[in-house]
Amino acid sequence: MAMKHIRLHPSGHIVECQEGSAVLEALEAAGYALPNNCRAGACGECKVKVLSGTFDQGFVLDMALSQQERHEGYGLMCMAKPISDELVIDWGTEDAQPKLFPPRENQEFIVVDRLMRTPRILELRLRPLASPMRYWPGQYIMLGSPQSGIPPRSYSIANAPRPDGEISLQITRVDDGVTSAWVHQHLNVGNTVTLSGPYGTFIGDPSVDAPVLCIAAGSGLAPVLALADAALRRGYSQPVTLLFSARTTHDLYESGLMAWWQAKHPGFRYIYTLTREQHEGLCGRVPQVLPSLFSDLSDFSIFIAGSPAFVEDCVSAVKALGAKPKMIHSEGYFQQQRPVVAPISHMVSLQTPIS
Repeated sequence: MAMKHIRLHPSGHIVECQEGSAVLEALEAAGYALPNNCRAGACGECKVKVLSGTFDQGFVLDMALSQQERHEGYGLMCMAKPISDELVIDWGTEDAQPKLFPPRENQEFIVVDRLMRTPRILELRLRPLASPMRYWPGQYIMLGSPQSGIPPRSYSIANAPRPDGEISLQITRVDDGVTSAWVHQHLNVGNTVTLSGPYGTFIGDPSVDAPVLCIAAGSGLAPVLALADAALRRGYSQPVTLLFSARTTHDLYESGLMAWWQAKHPGFRYIYTLTREQHEGLCGRVPQVLPSLFSDLSDFSIFIAGSPAFVEDCVSAVKALGAKPKMIHSEGYFQQQRPVVAPISHMVSLQTPIS
């Protein structure tokens, strides 16, 4: 079957589109999440400007795409099918940044597995009883049991969205932490839990095509894993480096997954540094070892997650190597973190609630 090409402006990234398929379908198949709702030309959520090329818009409502907007080159990508060999769309401006899905409360999940990743970090794998949670890689949920006196706490989702809706949480046992103690001691396979979310803005612009550096410590690895997972699944063309800081070898985890990613994806590199144990590899804190790994970070997209002090030190370190502030995304894990909800103007509007 003949293939068309969709070029994303200004990144220049090219997505292949089968003849007769809609632009939105092609973008999703390539791992991009263009905001959408009705998928039938009625809501206007997937409206973007077409800079060059021709396309069949199909039947769409004027309330979703006015005649003036059509004249100016806008189209609804859920229905638009390329006619020319290449279609260039304007996706990457501020108006086309990722839009967050509205959080939902009391979503029921079943604990399907629990794995001790380190002596202090437990991984929970949860599957939804209803529809999957819609989220961006890098976001977090709130987990607790208020009716049992367990206060909700925030935990990052450690995997990219899956068709079955399964999510992974990596929960560190915190001294005097009521919620983490409840999870570690009382939450077992087969239990039902309720989650609220997703929350947070630790996400990047999917139209940016740049080398990626992810830096994490402890369970700050969770959102970084989700971001890297999503990028590698869609065949991200630029190099992706994950730098993990641990105290000792006992604090290292996901080593098998890292080895598999490195074998499967030539552009992926995993590096770890130990701060309280000598070994043949890197030793020392991230700000100390970073200059030996990179001389110039001015073109990199950078994601940093861990304790607030860790994040602050790493942000200073990457800026010293030329990283641009607008390309630095950080997530500091405060002990009493509360949900961060984006302004309503940045949320995907849903005409009907997700059950």
